Amino acid sequence: MADRVTVIGWDGSPLTEAAAAALSAATLVAGAAHHLQLPEVPADAERIRLGSIDLAARRIAGHRGSAVVLADGDPGYFGVVRTLRAPEHGLEVEVVPAVSSVAAAFARAGMPWEDARTVVAHPRTLRRAVNVCRAHHKVAVLTSPGAGPAELALLLEGVHRTFVICEELGTAREQVTVVTSDKAADHAWRDPNVVIVIGGGPEPRAAGAWITGRQPDHPHGVRGWALPAEAYPEAAAGGGEGGAPGLRAAQLARLGPRTGDLLWDIGSGGGALAVEAARFGAAVLAVDSDPAACARTAAAARAYGVQLQVVEGRAPHVLERLPEPDIVRIGGGGVPVVTAVTDRRPERIVTHASTRDEAEALGAALTENGYTARCSLLQSVELDTAAWSERERSVVFLLSGLRSDLAP
Repeated sequence: MADRVTVIGWDGSPLTEAAAAALSAATLVAGAAHHLQLPEVPADAERIRLGSIDLAARRIAGHRGSAVVLADGDPGYFGVVRTLRAPEHGLEVEVVPAVSSVAAAFARAGMPWEDARTVVAHPRTLRRAVNVCRAHHKVAVLTSPGAGPAELALLLEGVHRTFVICEELGTAREQVTVVTSDKAADHAWRDPNVVIVIGGGPEPRAAGAWITGRQPDHPHGVRGWALPAEAYPEAAAGGGEGGAPGLRAAQLARLGPRTGDLLWDIGSGGGALAVEAARFGAAVLAVDSDPAACARTAAAARAYGVQLQVVEGRAPHVLERLPEPDIVRIGGGGVPVVTAVTDRRPERIVTHASTRDEAEALGAALTENGYTARCSLLQSVELDTAAWSERERSVVFLLSGLRSDLAP
């Protein structure tokens, strides 16, 4: 019984001495069609074309002899190694790595990539991959059939990005194409491919970067969230968005924005909540009917170096043309807007009210449309620390809705 398998990474360059020795001794070789055609594969070896990795692993576990799996790039990076190491297969895995397809793609583009996010796009994860491309300046997308450059471009409609599309890396048919995202949907691209998605402003300066996949720190060293109004001078100049920092903190806590999410911030005002959600890594659509508010939100995003999309329009009508949200913050508009949002079935919704009657109406709209509603009365008091006297008091009803099929 085979209890050991050698996984060989292949990037188009000649095999290393260790890889060639393992392959020449193999009695079973698994890989993609182009791997099985390599001249180094023994003519008398059993060949398995990889489809289901789990199925291949079971066949390898039952094989009597020496097994080799060939995989593109570094097989330990979003590759076959994780599946082969699953306890149920009982395989001992030895890996001979190669240059990963992500590293190769950035090398072809002549770009650094320690500041890039890497995502895997399958049909079931495509929307979340697109949300990462909305939120970050530089993203490498490992695509799959049905979730390739054209599908990425279609879901990014209205968001300008540059695509560096690397097809069939390491083969004689390798091709690197640079197009704008609005043009990528008009072409049939060959698999496998890697897409580098770039845009949303100038490339951040990563001097002193110490962790991969993260944007550099804010140039002014800002730490924390639910920042005071003075942290958003553009918002303060326009009167803010009608919510104290304590309310914003509670809204963000109920929403839990994270990488891969798309947040609608309806009635974004000065953009404080939109910017802070983007700082958590979420993609953000900031919606407001006031052109001045939209300008303030865009200015706040530039000041904090985050990517977000500003949409000018009045809810609920403007919501019909927006992509599907994961979480929504409603800054105004009452029951009609809450009802329109529930029709799109986000996971979580937060809003607020200034009176109990208004809170009851909003809570009923959430409950009647399939959400488990919660309401809290929040009171915060700002003190003047020079005299320890009350300076400002805020009282508001915070409402949140969790989609009922997700509620505990």
